[in-house]
Amino acid sequence: MFEEPRIPMSEEEFRLIRDFIHQRCGIFFDGGSKFLLERRLNHRLEIHNLKSYKDYHRFLLYDPGREEELNAVLDLLTTNETYFFREKCQLKAFTEEILPEIMERKENRKIRIWSAGCSTGEEPYTIAMLVLEKGLVPEWDVEIFANDISQRVLQVARKGVYTESSFRATDEYYKRRFFEPIEKGRYRIKEEVKRLVRFGHLNLLDRERLWLVGKVDVIFCRNVIIYFDREAKKKVIENLYDRLIEGGYLLLGHSESLIGISTAFVLQSLKNDLVYRKPFSCGEVEDKVMMAKR
Repeated sequence: MFEEPRIPMSEEEFRLIRDFIHQRCGIFFDGGSKFLLERRLNHRLEIHNLKSYKDYHRFLLYDPGREEELNAVLDLLTTNETYFFREKCQLKAFTEEILPEIMERKENRKIRIWSAGCSTGEEPYTIAMLVLEKGLVPEWDVEIFANDISQRVLQVARKGVYTESSFRATDEYYKRRFFEPIEKGRYRIKEEVKRLVRFGHLNLLDRERLWLVGKVDVIFCRNVIIYFDREAKKKVIENLYDRLIEGGYLLLGHSESLIGISTAFVLQSLKNDLVYRKPFSCGEVEDKVMMAKR
């Protein structure tokens, strides 16, 4: 059983804190989440010697340390459950169908991949391992950019040290090839993988800062938009659409869909999975780059 919060949160205070988080980050908490916010944020009031959540709301709005505090709030309120080689059918589509199509189409021998909402790094490092295993490096210039809204998980990702729970879907081959055991039950990812991935702190609703990502060929945004309400989802998907090149791919989690969110993408059926694709300017995928060569 959880302890009752020492400082109670009124309904008005809940709405103030909830709406602030929603406006800044797009993450929405429904009416049943009051106790969760109350319990997880109680210690933050104690740290800052505040007597009420109304005072805390004022702190988040005006204090010089408000940005740092917002990062702490997001660390407390978001779940970052992930592991290597998650959703294997999608990864098979990426390596066996998407990458070959991109390599056939592009002449500059450069591929840019974005892991949007990378959590503790298992997803972008998985992508890097697959790229290395496919032999693209060094013949191709491959860059993987990974971002998250949580500074805490980015620190874990940059260190690249993982426990057994992160390997629940990992073949021993990859574990032996790309990781070094450092102590019982802990493994460090090898430098050849780390050097392919660049981590950054970004909010997917921050349209201005997302321009720093540049144009990319593939976006992995898996199990991220489930945290947003409908309007925030629309804004995030619009931002992702803008970052993709024509013919680029958007890979969502298997429980996620763009139904009712966006009609800008084409849903393409590959041999191994269904993926979303940004259309070419002509409105059709050119015959010479069709993925399913049957």
